[in-house]
Amino acid sequence: QVQLVESGGGLVQPGGSLRLSCVASGRISESVVMSWYRQTPEKQRDLVASITSSGTINYGDSSQGRFTASRNDTKSTLTLDLVMNNLRPEDTGLYKCNAEVDWPGTSEWGDFWGRGTQVTVSS
Repeated sequence: QVQLVESGGGLVQPGGSLRLSCVASGRISESVVMSWYRQTPEKQRDLVASITSSGTINYGDSSQGRFTASRNDTKSTLTLDLVMNNLRPEDTGLYKCNAEVDWPGTSEWGDFWGRGTQVTVSS
């Protein structure tokens, strides 16, 4: 239905920066909320940032002021980027992309996940 592919993770020192990208393709609709979540072994997934189709951005508490999310929609793909600055060890985790899709005019709704990209912040 909808495929999500993440890229851009890696190992970075505290205070460094990374840029993550997620590309959604497949059965794209006009109504898609794209989000980044961070998953760690100890906790459930935490919201990092989300952007609606109308451009409303919501950041998780730990992301405010350090991370910037942006989105680019075309007819065939949606791209969600996340620029992460001033990274901290507690930002370490598996960053997973999520797409919540509504198909207007139908009762269909879908929740799709990518496999994730690992971010490790360590000296």
